[in-house]
Amino acid sequence: MRRHTGVIVAMLLSVALLATTFAGCTPAAPEPAAPSGSEESGATPAPDNKGETIVFADVSWAASTFMSNLAAYITDVGYGYTTEVVTAANVVALKSIETGDVDVHMDVEIRSIGEVYDEVVATGKAEALGVSYTPVWQGWLIPRYMVEGDAERGIEATMPDFKDVFDMEKYWELFKDPEDPSKGRFLNCVPGWQCETTNTLKMEAYGLDEYFNIVSPGSDTVLSTSMVSAFEKGEPWFGYYWAPSWVLGMTDMIKIPEPEFDEALWNEESKYACAYSVDDGNIVGATSLQQRAPEVREFLIKFNIPSQNMDELLLYLHESGKDANEVVPWFLTRYEDLWTTWVPADVAERIKAAS
Repeated sequence: MRRHTGVIVAMLLSVALLATTFAGCTPAAPEPAAPSGSEESGATPAPDNKGETIVFADVSWAASTFMSNLAAYITDVGYGYTTEVVTAANVVALKSIETGDVDVHMDVEIRSIGEVYDEVVATGKAEALGVSYTPVWQGWLIPRYMVEGDAERGIEATMPDFKDVFDMEKYWELFKDPEDPSKGRFLNCVPGWQCETTNTLKMEAYGLDEYFNIVSPGSDTVLSTSMVSAFEKGEPWFGYYWAPSWVLGMTDMIKIPEPEFDEALWNEESKYACAYSVDDGNIVGATSLQQRAPEVREFLIKFNIPSQNMDELLLYLHESGKDANEVVPWFLTRYEDLWTTWVPADVAERIKAAS
């Protein structure tokens, strides 16, 4: 097997958003076992498709990095294509499908970059292939034990009548801010992210700014650590986070119900007075795959990792300290019942023999 990793070196992009330069190489996926392993298992050899190279984009967040390496491994070992995993900024990777430098972007959140997505698809050179994982969401969280209790840990429910965000004002004292006990504490989004402003306005829209101080965590590390620490101690916690994430694989939190997302309310004037929209991680591929690698295209259409599995995967990545490509064999073993639904039986046998 011959695997390549690299960085796109030629780009003709006209929008200011695309000024981001490429980062370093993504490590190659682990080499599969020697061919004798396949023979002993009875797996048929992969077709000789090495003359065609399929390029996957890694846009440098954990879910994308893992999925690009996983999909490349399956494409290589299962279908016999040469594969490359190249590192690029999110929007640049999507535009690179239009220019022919990338074949597959595994993690496009269309609501976030819908305008660029529409432009690329409109060229006829790219198409949506499927949903890589779902759902992708942002929201306000509290520990489940506060509402339901946890008999195994000896924790009684402190918010047994809780229903939605409008109930938070009557429970503010459970979340007292140690710096200002006259109010509760809400841990906001990472500084500099749009959600920092969005959450501040949402608190005003719901009238919760009268009951809670909005505290900046300073960094994602502080935000995630505070959630895990509170959960392990069985203490109250109220703040913002998103899924999928390793933190939600380690804790058990409730996403606070809010009024359903409404495009008409999603602006500063209306103070974002509704829930964040729910998105999916979408797979976008080059339309040329229809002729160049139709069986790979079919595999990508079926590819889907449920959010709970993604949380577990990201937690394992976080705790193991391994690179994404090193975790591919772990995933293939642990979630065999899942990924074998994406590919034909002969492809599955080759992958199992090599992993």
